[in-house]
Amino acid sequence: MSVDDVVEMRVEPDRRAGLRGHHSATHLLHAALRDRLGDHVSQKGSLVAPDRLRFDISHPKAIGAEDIAEVTDHINRQIQGNSDVVTRLMTPDEAIETGAMALFGEKYGDEVRVVTMGDRGNAPYSVELCGGTHVSRTGDIGPFRIVSESAVAAGVRRIEAVTGRAALAQMAETEAQLREVASLLNASSSQVVERVAALLEERKKLESDLSDVRRKLATGGGSGDAGAGDAGVKDVAGVSFAGRVLEGIPARDLKSFADDLKKQIGSGIVAICGTDDGKASLVVGVTDDMTDRFDAVSLVRVGSAALGGKGGGGRPDMAQAGGPDAANATKALDAIEAAIRG
Repeated sequence: MSVDDVVEMRVEPDRRAGLRGHHSATHLLHAALRDRLGDHVSQKGSLVAPDRLRFDISHPKAIGAEDIAEVTDHINRQIQGNSDVVTRLMTPDEAIETGAMALFGEKYGDEVRVVTMGDRGNAPYSVELCGGTHVSRTGDIGPFRIVSESAVAAGVRRIEAVTGRAALAQMAETEAQLREVASLLNASSSQVVERVAALLEERKKLESDLSDVRRKLATGGGSGDAGAGDAGVKDVAGVSFAGRVLEGIPARDLKSFADDLKKQIGSGIVAICGTDDGKASLVVGVTDDMTDRFDAVSLVRVGSAALGGKGGGGRPDMAQAGGPDAANATKALDAIEAAIRG
């Protein structure tokens, strides 16, 4: 290109409108976050797109739902105020005197552009140095909605939001999802929270009932040779030994089962191997009167090796380990029994 060339410039109106709305919204978001969270909040990164915005800030912890709601409300109030968005050119010193926010690390020339928007009653809501495109009035931004808040790095949080048509589309999608959930629950939209809470409470009760059934299974009988006998207890070299292989039992339940089984046998050693999704978890318990002869940690490591696992840990009276091969659950109990025999 050279001087006096004739060129044609085309700006896509819808794309530019989306960029303007999301860019101006970042200014309001910055001001609202500083108001709500404190003056330590500063911009660490930003993305402005036609359909969304991303804004990274310095903040030491997650931003709670109440803070998100308050910030969103403040921004939408400024948008509804429909105040003028004013741009002025001035020197950097003059800009700083007006209270304009400058980005740390940015280099500014002899002349800067200051963008003000919103209304605090006696001052603008936001005053920042900025060279980008903006709306003419805050009302042009349209509805504002924060869609996510997450961590980027230590001390840096990321907020993603939408405005205008993008926000309306998000709200329509959310409403459609709510209607779908309500239909699945055979309830109205206003009853969804109550119905879900009731289902969660029902699930909690069912899990408790299932845990009781599993505990009875663990202490009342098992599978394979380890479960032989009325109580499933063997005499192994003069030591009472109870072993169980329980299918579909999560690892978190095994220790309480082992405690119950130890109480049932009174004196001896118990081993429970729970299998779930093809993997195995193993718990070995030794009653207090036997810990001077047998160490639960040593025994559980013997069983873990048979399961294809490594290590295991705990206390002399209770230890836990795991392994990738649930098919060897019975072999793990056999290995522990052999270790007891010495």
